Amino acid sequence: MNYKMMGRFIAQILLLEAVCMIPAMGISLVCGEQKAVFGFGVSILLIMAVFVLLRYFCRGHKKGFYARDGLVCVGVGWIVLSFMGCLPFYISGAIPHFLDAMFEIVSGFTTTGASILPEVESLPKGMLYWRSFSHWLGGMGVLVFLLAIVPAGEKQSGFTMHILRAESPGPSVGKLVPRMRRTAAILYLLYIVLTILNIFFLLIGDMPLFDALCTAFGTAGTGGFGIKNDSMASYSPYLQNVCTVFMLLFGVNFSCYYLLVMRRVRNVLHDEELRLYFGIIIASIALIVWNLGSYYDTLEETVRHGAFQVASIITTTGFATTDFDKWPAFSKAIILCLMVAGACAGSTGGGIKCSRVLLLFKSSYRNIRKVLDPQKIQTVRINGNKVDESVVENTNIYLVTYVFIVIASFLVISLDGFSTTTNFSAVLACFNNIGPGLDAVGPVCNFSQYSILSKSVLILDMLAGRLEIFPILILFSRSAWRHR
Repeated sequence: MNYKMMGRFIAQILLLEAVCMIPAMGISLVCGEQKAVFGFGVSILLIMAVFVLLRYFCRGHKKGFYARDGLVCVGVGWIVLSFMGCLPFYISGAIPHFLDAMFEIVSGFTTTGASILPEVESLPKGMLYWRSFSHWLGGMGVLVFLLAIVPAGEKQSGFTMHILRAESPGPSVGKLVPRMRRTAAILYLLYIVLTILNIFFLLIGDMPLFDALCTAFGTAGTGGFGIKNDSMASYSPYLQNVCTVFMLLFGVNFSCYYLLVMRRVRNVLHDEELRLYFGIIIASIALIVWNLGSYYDTLEETVRHGAFQVASIITTTGFATTDFDKWPAFSKAIILCLMVAGACAGSTGGGIKCSRVLLLFKSSYRNIRKVLDPQKIQTVRINGNKVDESVVENTNIYLVTYVFIVIASFLVISLDGFSTTTNFSAVLACFNNIGPGLDAVGPVCNFSQYSILSKSVLILDMLAGRLEIFPILILFSRSAWRHR
């Protein structure tokens, strides 16, 4: 393990985090929120102190950096980022218990949107901004952002590729251009452009600037922290529809947008994952609208709420315009299925990802054909390209690990005595980075009632879900920490 290089990279993460806190502190200063200003000020000083210490003790580092180092660096980096990021909530007294503050910021950075706050409108505006901005920062990846903006001075070290692949969601990460650092820059440029467009369309609908910024951050990162107690319910139908469209857009693999910019429209239209993604969306909306029947007064309202919640759940955003926990059982069953499926690989969404769902179906079909015709060579193809067997194997391993963690987490938090629906949906909501679940953790409820043990488990679930499991699991392996 290259500890010194990892320490220098974590120092850069902390510096970025301190810089990102400055606008939130500025908002608190303008609004006269003295406790919030104090919380941000002390937090920035503490972060900078740790930054200086890490830079000092990690000087003279070796440049060799391998896949194991990348996984550990990403896992440790996100934990340190979350630990420091929760300090403004705790120091200011906005969230008086440290574990609750940690839960809230982990939920923010992992773009989960699950909250322990019974009502959010009493939070200082600076805290609301920091809470929502954590979604945007964590959506595309904090370390990917660093790779995009830090000058390339670590040539031949290999850390760029390993960091990007460890933090990016999906079965595998490919290059948009030959250099991985430029790939990271392109991803964030697309991310920023879409975010600005989102803010623009929200402002057209007369949403206040502060609300538009926070809502766009939550939409872009597919996070779902609302700044109102009713999430998006009190906004106009136009604003709800804008959020529906942009949630779906941020759930698309960002490489598709790059291909569109390169005028390779045919490649996008023939992308099998994209077809599956929108196929699931259209089918889910149609079935929910049919099942809801006359639940709402008009067909327009039914379609609007149905489309919004399907977009919110499949992209793992977590915004709500209605209490879908009161929907019929069939509609809630669809919602649970969407929680697991998730958005596209290479997007800001969570869940298993549509690419893995597609790969698992094709792999299962291939295995059935092999049983029927053992002599014939059977391959798995996506978009006409042969999928390497290592990718298929890794997908199967991911699924097994996914199921094991969900079951283990469900058993542990069931010690708190809540209903099976509450506990199971809570685990799915946190592990798939969605936010609201069903029953006692539904869209009008929160996670504050869980015990310290359960909150700790759910925090680990959120981190493991956002980082595709293995960067967190590897931290518990003794061999990962050995010196080379």
